[in-house]
Amino acid sequence: MASQAGLGQLPRLPCLPNSINKRFNRREISHMLSDLSIRNFTTVDELELDFGAGLSIITGETGAGKSVMLDALALALGGKTQKQTLRDESRTAELSAAFLLQKDDLASSWLAERELLDGDQVVCRRVLKPDGRSRAFINGSAVNISELRQLAPLLLDLHGQHEQQTLLDKSKHRALLDAFGKHEKLASEVAELAQGWNQLQQRIDKLLQASSSGDARKQLLAYQVQELENLKLGQNELKQLEAEHKVLANAEGLLAQLQQLQEICSGESVGTGLADLSQQANRQLADCCNTLPELKNALGLIESARIQIDEALVDINAAAEGVQINPERLQEVESRLDLIYSVARKHNTQATSIPALHIELAAELEALQNGEDLAEKLREQQQELEARYAKSAGSLSKKRKSAATKLETAVANRLTELQMKHCQFVVALAPRESGRPLASGTESIEFLISTVPGKSAQPLAKVASGGELSRISLAIQVSTAQTSATPTLVFDEVDVGISGAVAEVVGNLLRELGNSSQVICVTHLPQVAAKGSQHLLVTKQLSKRSASTEIKTLDKDARRAELARMLGGLDVTESTLAHAAEMLDTA
Repeated sequence: MASQAGLGQLPRLPCLPNSINKRFNRREISHMLSDLSIRNFTTVDELELDFGAGLSIITGETGAGKSVMLDALALALGGKTQKQTLRDESRTAELSAAFLLQKDDLASSWLAERELLDGDQVVCRRVLKPDGRSRAFINGSAVNISELRQLAPLLLDLHGQHEQQTLLDKSKHRALLDAFGKHEKLASEVAELAQGWNQLQQRIDKLLQASSSGDARKQLLAYQVQELENLKLGQNELKQLEAEHKVLANAEGLLAQLQQLQEICSGESVGTGLADLSQQANRQLADCCNTLPELKNALGLIESARIQIDEALVDINAAAEGVQINPERLQEVESRLDLIYSVARKHNTQATSIPALHIELAAELEALQNGEDLAEKLREQQQELEARYAKSAGSLSKKRKSAATKLETAVANRLTELQMKHCQFVVALAPRESGRPLASGTESIEFLISTVPGKSAQPLAKVASGGELSRISLAIQVSTAQTSATPTLVFDEVDVGISGAVAEVVGNLLRELGNSSQVICVTHLPQVAAKGSQHLLVTKQLSKRSASTEIKTLDKDARRAELARMLGGLDVTESTLAHAAEMLDTA
């Protein structure tokens, strides 16, 4: 049995096989696992696997290492690491899973929201280091393991007998039923209305709590607001005052520098300035151009420099006129700045934040003074939302009841095919009493099962055994596959404990499920293996020093030989080979 880790998200592998790019160009496939790459993991040194659409079968002798592939896939999607995961403990292990995406599906939307979307694919990579640490990536970007685990359920659903599966999580039942009934949009509307109602309630509670806080807070706020109003700090006043103070405080030095620049440009005191020199150069160069026409470009540059010097001098003169030595104004500016900085320190804030603080405190004061009136207005908005919620939630309840009946019938039919006719599958809708709108609607939803005639239906986790749960899960997945956005499904030995007759049915159901979803199934039964559109064989090579797992895709002849082995064990005869060939032909 495969030991499976919890799922999560993936990053991009820098050394993915060329087959990935080829398979990404196959536009007829939408959402599926296309490639799995394994490096230095348990018994695998290096392995590249390509997956196709439909039903992919994985077989092999017991102990061959079929769990290696599933464990690698789970870890690539954020699963918890186990001990002794590195084949060579001196090197890192790399696990990568590449998925083709369907436009605007849940995974694409999730990736786009986080700016991780890269075309029509997502590559999730996990690097396991010898020191026990690991790193995760999605499309080449480093991410947290928690992000991988958020993305994982949108890409793949891994079903194994000894892990807590999606079906055991009651919170997932509502989503499955809503998807089956095709009323997700209405369910989303109900959730939004409930969220809006509850946000208004939070505001009302805050207003009422503030109103009851006593006069002391009101008096303090009134004093603080009045103080800020008396300050009358303009929108850009602080910035303008600081700039003016900088000029006034350095006025003497600035005027001296500007006067020196004026003299350098005009030459009033130094005899010959830049303007005169550029004029002289211009006249001499003009004379030279009569003999050397190639100097015309240099003449243009000198003329341009002369014009720019004149323009610079105009700006310098204007700036000099604006700088004044004014001790009185400097004192006024400093006094105003001191007052502003003092008020900022008093309120424990930055001077630039005073206008925002004024607005905030004024709003709080208004809430305290008029809390009841504001709360009443919010209650009116609440009543409107509550009426809309009641209408939408009531409509959703009717649709859920209808969908529950249809789902019960569909799953019952599948269970009968799986020779579990004695099982009773129930979609329980229990009304919930609450003083406020609930985002999930007015009822709780849970899938129940009774595996013993005459016994009342109980939650799946309490009743179903491992083998039963796998078949029940299969029945539900097949029933909902046509209406829900089912991701890639992986079943680990879903056929454990069933007879040959039921194995034929399981194979047919898995193949049917593969018509609308990608299905990967580990199996020991030839009846199931014959139904696959792709067949992978896991083998283990032993040496004196180590064991190595190999996985290869089988062609038709190799599939016939493998089915014959599964039918007849070690003693493969012409009869078993003929039987295997017949199974493939009729599949």
